This record gives sequence, C-alpha cells and structure tokens, in this order.
Amino acid sequence: MCCRYYMEMSPRLRPIVEAANRSRLYRSNIARIAKPLTTEGEIFPDMLVPVLASSRSGTKAVFPMIWGYRVQGLGRLVANARAETAAEKPSFRDGWATHRCVIPASWYYEWEHVTAPSGRTRAGEKYAIMPRGAEMTWLGGIYRMEDGYPHFVILTREPSESVAFLHDRMPFILSEADVDRWIDPNVNPHVLLSSALTDLAFEKESLRKFQAPGREPPSLL
Repeated sequence: MCCRYYMEMSPRLRPIVEAANRSRLYRSNIARIAKPLTTEGEIFPDMLVPVLASSRSGTKAVFPMIWGYRVQGLGRLVANARAETAAEKPSFRDGWATHRCVIPASWYYEWEHVTAPSGRTRAGEKYAIMPRGAEMTWLGGIYRMEDGYPHFVILTREPSESVAFLHDRMPFILSEADVDRWIDPNVNPHVLLSSALTDLAFEKESLRKFQAPGREPPSLL
C-alpha cells in the first residue's frame, strides 16, 4: 500500500503532463532509460510518470521519475516507505530530509482484505479512493537518484477510520495548500504529517461512475 494509482486527464493534470513531456531530463535521457512517459491511466511501480519536486533554483517544477527504489538484497522494487520511520531508514532518510516530492493523481486504489473461514486472507474488491470533495489527490513522497535518474517512493501512514476496513496502511495525502511546503527542503517535514488529509471518499472500482475528465467527481460513499 500504495501500489496503484490512476491519472485521468483533466484541466488540472494537463499542464503537469505537458511540463513533464518538455522536461530536459526526459528528452535527454529517453533513449537511455527506454521507458515511455506514462501520463494517463492506471499507474504501476516501475513506470515513468510526472512528479512535482523543488528545482535547483528552489522553485516548484515537474520531473519525470520512475516509481520504486531498487534496494540491495531485495528481488523487487520498493514502492512505499513508512512516513513514521523514513527519517531513520538508510534507504529513505536523505530523501526525507531534502528530497521530497509530490505525485499528482486522480485517485488511488486499494483492495479489500477478506478473511476466509480458514483464517487465510485474500484480496477482495478493488476500491477507488480520493480525498472527499477534492479535484486531485496529492500523494506525498521522497526520491533519490539511481543510475543518474530519479526514482521515488510514496509515503504511507496509519489508515483513517473511513478506509481501515481495506488495509492497515494508506498513502500520506497532502492538501493542495501544503504541496509547496512539502517539497521545500528548508521545511521540517514532520510538521506537515499532522495535516495530512484523512477524510476520504471511496467506491468499488466495479461500480465507479466518475464523470468525464475535468468535471467534479460525484459524491462518493
């Protein structure tokens, strides 16, 4: 958790996508990384996607980044980091201190965990989740350079009451007002943890009826 999110093209997302496509980092490395820039649809770890971070001049900018850290000794990508302990972990502490980012999404996905009579847990229904009344979902993350290209992970926290039935973790979600502060390396990230958005709306993906891109989503459960 979180291992999937969705980008739906909208007037809010389009400028971010266009900036990523124009990025000098992407255009100069497109052949070397051999990955297309994914700007719409369901997003999985190891994809190259638009991410917001602070530029060298200290201004907010859009960078193409790959989702997931490659950690020595693990045979899989690490997609998430716990916000509570990121500052202490060798793989995450530098990112937590000075390399924070925000991943723009329309919503994220989670699967309900169902316990069978035998006691075994299996994945149940897939849910689309977003902050109640929001147009965008701003996922807090951190990043680092791997082989000359930025990779990011999404931070997670304990779930709010509304989605605790789905999973014991949820993404760290920022309000739009806190996006600039989160990516500012001079801001103490701990002060923003308590202002994370936790009032979430959700519905089963099989029943999802979001309106056309650019329109307000309907009221969810």
